[in-house]
Amino acid sequence: MKFKKIYLEITNNCNLNCDFCIKNKRNKEYITIDNFKQVLNKIKNNTDYLYFHILGEPLIHPNINELIDLASNQFKINITTNGYLINRIKDNKNIRQLNISLHSYNDKYKIPLSKYLDNIFDCIEELIKNNTYISLRMWVKNKYNKEMINYINKRYNLNLKENVSNITIKDKLYINNFHEFIWPDLNNNYYNELGTCYALTDHIGILVDGTIIPCCLDTQGIINLGNIYKDNIEKIMKQDRVINMITNFKNNKKCEELCKHCKFIDK
Repeated sequence: MKFKKIYLEITNNCNLNCDFCIKNKRNKEYITIDNFKQVLNKIKNNTDYLYFHILGEPLIHPNINELIDLASNQFKINITTNGYLINRIKDNKNIRQLNISLHSYNDKYKIPLSKYLDNIFDCIEELIKNNTYISLRMWVKNKYNKEMINYINKRYNLNLKENVSNITIKDKLYINNFHEFIWPDLNNNYYNELGTCYALTDHIGILVDGTIIPCCLDTQGIINLGNIYKDNIEKIMKQDRVINMITNFKNNKKCEELCKHCKFIDK
């Protein structure tokens, strides 16, 4: 089974505490180099694109550059970060795409917005030289959005509006907007038995402890399909539970309880 991408959580720890985040409820872990190599070997035939992203801030991992370099021998590496630690990877030449969640900025972290942005955009210039694509995410309403857009306008001599949609700033540098969504949770107020999803056909996820999940939004591993250290992807995909999910999604139905509480695709 070949997926468009696989999400791999290299740590579920984070340096921030954002209001919009569902928060980690698991033990905080960091993937070891040996376990990382084992995962790479297990999924080498299952995707070309590896995303360091589920929960947590990947750049907080003490071996982040080594992990990137190891994985880049077999995969195209995509990383999602809040940007605060971007200096750690600014010289890495093996990152295909870096998604920077600018909506993560908050003055409660005691760093001025100008310093936060200066650091990010200085590092961006270095990364672009190394052929890394940069996506600036502004998915969540942030009281600093206008200031951020003004900063971008001044830096790149543009005239973007605060409510700018997806746009190219320059070669390999983009602004990406997306509708805010409700995190899937068995206790949230959203419920819909109808709907489809790209999980298990377009992608799967692997939590830091090896738990295999259908998508990157199952942050607690509620739909536990197995463990990458004990199982292989081919075996996982033959499970009745997986086949049932895929079949129902194709028929615009959700069979898993967590999925019924997910509004990511539903409008």
